[in-house]
Amino acid sequence: MRSFITHTLVLVAFAFLVACNAPTQSPSPTVTIAPTNTPATPTVPASAPTSAPSVATAKPTAPSQPTPSATAASTEGIHKIQHVIIIMQENRSFDHYFGTYPGADGIPMQNGTPTVCVPDPETKQCVKAFHDPNDKNYGGPHSEKDATADVDGGKMDGFIAQERAGRKAACANVNDPACSLNDQNPDVMGWHDAREIPNYWAYAQNFVLQDKMFEPNASWSLPEHLFMVSGWSARCRTTDPMTCVNALQNPESFLAQQIRQRAGLPMKRPVYAWTDLTYLLHKNNITWAYYVAEGTQPDCEDDAMFCTPKPQKAGTPQIWNPLPYFETVRKNGQLGNIQPLDKFYDAAKQGKLPAVVWIVPNGKDSEHPTALVSDGQAYVTGLVNAIMQSPDWNGTAIFLSWDDWGGFYDHVAPPKVDENGYGLRVPGLVISPYAKKGYLDHQTLSFDAYLKFIEDDFLGGQRIDPKTDGRPDPRPSVRENAAQLGNLISDFDFTKSPCPPLILPTNPKPGLASIP
Repeated sequence: MRSFITHTLVLVAFAFLVACNAPTQSPSPTVTIAPTNTPATPTVPASAPTSAPSVATAKPTAPSQPTPSATAASTEGIHKIQHVIIIMQENRSFDHYFGTYPGADGIPMQNGTPTVCVPDPETKQCVKAFHDPNDKNYGGPHSEKDATADVDGGKMDGFIAQERAGRKAACANVNDPACSLNDQNPDVMGWHDAREIPNYWAYAQNFVLQDKMFEPNASWSLPEHLFMVSGWSARCRTTDPMTCVNALQNPESFLAQQIRQRAGLPMKRPVYAWTDLTYLLHKNNITWAYYVAEGTQPDCEDDAMFCTPKPQKAGTPQIWNPLPYFETVRKNGQLGNIQPLDKFYDAAKQGKLPAVVWIVPNGKDSEHPTALVSDGQAYVTGLVNAIMQSPDWNGTAIFLSWDDWGGFYDHVAPPKVDENGYGLRVPGLVISPYAKKGYLDHQTLSFDAYLKFIEDDFLGGQRIDPKTDGRPDPRPSVRENAAQLGNLISDFDFTKSPCPPLILPTNPKPGLASIP
C-alpha cells in the first residue's frame, strides 16, 4: 500500500512539473541554484539520497544561470503579483526542518553521519544531530542572550547548554510535564525530514526553498513580529516617533509591566510610535490585512520555554498581534484590518484577498514547542490550499517562514547587518504560480526581504526610510537597503505561464527518509 501511495504521489508531482513547463529531471543529484550574493559556492551534502526522485526526495534540476535580459524581464514582471501573503509559523531552525534536504546547505555530513557535534555540559559528551521522529518537540529558550550563547561567536555550539538551563528555569516557574524529562539526547539536536513534514518538503520540491533565510533579529517572537511589519523593534516614551529607542529583547518593557501587575495597577498599553509598512500602504491606497487565528497565543510573554497558555483574539493585542499598538494603525483608522482567520478564508473563496496579507497562528497550530508539528503542517496546508483554490491564485506569492529558531540547532553563523541581527537561520519557502520549480535560493535573506518585495511591487520602491517616507524615526538602519540582503525577485520566473494549483492533503502519509 505504501509503495502504491508513494508511486501515486510521484506521478502527481511529475504531472505538476510538466504542467509548469519544468525542465526534465536528471538522474544525477543536480540542483537549481540561485545566484548568490556571497562568494560561497553551494555544494550537495553527502547526505543527499541516491534513490529515484519522489514527492519526498525529488532532486531539483539545474538550468543555467539567468542572463541579464532574463533578469530584467523577471523584474518587470513583479507586478503580476497582486497579492503577497506572509504565513508566519513559530520556532524552528533551518537544520531542524531541512538539514538533510538534497542540495541545501544542511547539516555537515559524511556518508550520512554528521561531522559536527555540540557539547552537553551535563553528560560531558558531544552530541551529534539525529533524526527525531517525534511529533511533539520541546526546543530551547530563544531570547537575545540565548541567541548569543547558541551562536557562541560563530562556533554554533551553545544549543544544548541553553536548553538545559532553559528547562530548569521553566520547571522552577511552571508545572509543566516537560519538567520530568531527562533527555539523554536533548531534542534541540533533532531534525525532521519528509517522514514527519512531507508537505513542507513537497513545497520545497515544487516551488522554492531558501537556505539562507535568517530571522531579522537575534531574539524572540515579539521583536521578530515588529520587524516583520516595520523593519525595527523599539521602545517609545511618547507617540512621537523620535522618542523611540532600539529594543532588541524587550520592546514592551515587560519588567515594568510585571511590577505594575504585582502592585495591582492596570497594565499600560505599549506605544509603538515608529513607522511601519501599513503607514506607506495606507498612504498609497494599498489594501492590507493581518489575520489572527483565535485561540491561545503561541509564545510565552516573558519568553520562557513553557508557560500557561493565554488567549489570543484579533481584537486583543498580543505578542503575535502587535499592529493594534502602532500609532499609525490607530490614527489611520486601520484597526479593522486586523481580523480573525475566518475572514481570510472568506476573502480567498470570493477572490477578494487584499494586496498585502499577514497570517499568524494560534498556539495549537503554531509549531511552537510543544505544539505538534503535524497540527502546524495541517493548518499551513489548509491555508495554502485555500489560496490555490482562490480566484486570486494566479496573481499570488506566498512567503512561508518560521519566526525564530526556537532553540533548535543550526550550523550556519548568522551575518551581522546592525546591532539587532541577523538572528539564526530559519526555513523559508516561496509558493507561487510564478515561483521557479525545485529552486534552491542561496542568497542571504531575512524577513526584511519581504518588506523589500512588497515595496518594490506596490510602492514603487519606497522604503521605510526616515529620510524619505515623510515620518522620520531614529531607526539604526534601513533594513531593506542592507548590502548583503538578497532580492526575492530571483525566486520567480515571470516569463512563463502561471502554474496550476498543487493541492495537498492536510493529513499526508509519511514521506521517504532523506538518508537511506
